[in-house]
Amino acid sequence: MNRTAALAPLVALLLGAGARSELRIDNRSLTVEPVPTPAGAESGQPQLTVSNRGVLLSWIERSGTVATLKFAERTASGWTPVKAVASGSDWFVNWADVPSVLRLSNGTLIAHWLQKSGADTYAYDVRLARSTDDGKRWTPSFLPHSDGTKTEHGFVSMFETPGAQLGLVWLDGRSMTTGHDGHGGGDMSLRFGAFDRQWKQTAETALDARVCECCPTTAAMTSDGPIVAYRDRSGEEVRDIYVTRLENGKWTDGRPVHQDNWRINACPVNGPSLSAQARNVVLGWFSARDNLPKSFAAFSTDAGRTFGGPIRLDDEGSLGRVDVELLPDGSAVAAYIEFANQKADFRLRRVSGNGEKSAPVIVSNVAGNRTSGHPRMALSGKELVFAWVDRSAGSQVRTAVARVR
Repeated sequence: MNRTAALAPLVALLLGAGARSELRIDNRSLTVEPVPTPAGAESGQPQLTVSNRGVLLSWIERSGTVATLKFAERTASGWTPVKAVASGSDWFVNWADVPSVLRLSNGTLIAHWLQKSGADTYAYDVRLARSTDDGKRWTPSFLPHSDGTKTEHGFVSMFETPGAQLGLVWLDGRSMTTGHDGHGGGDMSLRFGAFDRQWKQTAETALDARVCECCPTTAAMTSDGPIVAYRDRSGEEVRDIYVTRLENGKWTDGRPVHQDNWRINACPVNGPSLSAQARNVVLGWFSARDNLPKSFAAFSTDAGRTFGGPIRLDDEGSLGRVDVELLPDGSAVAAYIEFANQKADFRLRRVSGNGEKSAPVIVSNVAGNRTSGHPRMALSGKELVFAWVDRSAGSQVRTAVARVR
């Protein structure tokens, strides 16, 4: 990207639920600027996570049949030197189901990737490994799931729980005898796992027994505890976005964020995104009811128990792949792919709980198909970091930043 972009200011924003108070955003712009990428050639599958040290970018680089998971962290002087986590020629590498690296508050790094477990296309396991020396050495990999079936396990969202412990959710196909698009036997489930500080597994439980087969999951931590969002799948093939929360030691039954009532007989490979601060939550998602593809955001002020009405993000049409970040003033920045007139753009705009929206900003043009992957956005302090795949010449992860004023 050889441009900067200004996000038009929002003024006189009203936020909150119940007793609403007026919130004004100063008449200042948000400028997106490209920064040199730490990723090498033939890179893809970007993911961003945030710790008390800042934003961490992970990605996969390919060399022949070998895939390597790499990462770098964003500092005041730029990206740290690149480090490798693991490599393999038997990995499942996919545009939507991507690895990640998360730094816990005690400094421990935890990584996940996907490794084939059988000959079937979607027979693969989630592999976890950890490092306590900033990624110089990693433990042997281990599994969060104990079923031993040669079925799909993926679309992982990792998050820290109190005491520098690890929680994670994933899609689990142990009950699916054949097939991946919902036409085989059994259902895809959403499962939760947890590890204590000694890395003893303390939980492996089903959160929802029937979910969409290949839509990414998302998780965030509120002051009330973790919240998870995912795409559900009803018996009538309605595939709307649901949320579940850990409350009093138990996960709540999944509930829809909004009654989109989108019926589709196959997985759209388009999951939600969550961001939370204290009891404020923003959720972004994609829906294409009546074959009208749109991206949305909704706000909650009660830790995700209830959400306000959907706010449309795109202008003419969207490929979804939404990412959201809640800002300290209660507004949010939403990133998504606008798709109109056979042209796709990685865009962002600022939104508020009362439906106010800024003008959209184009971060970069992207391929209007799956090769562009899932653009990413993360907030650390007052800096937003963006990552996406540039397909103009091969495959290259690009990065940019913006200062929130």
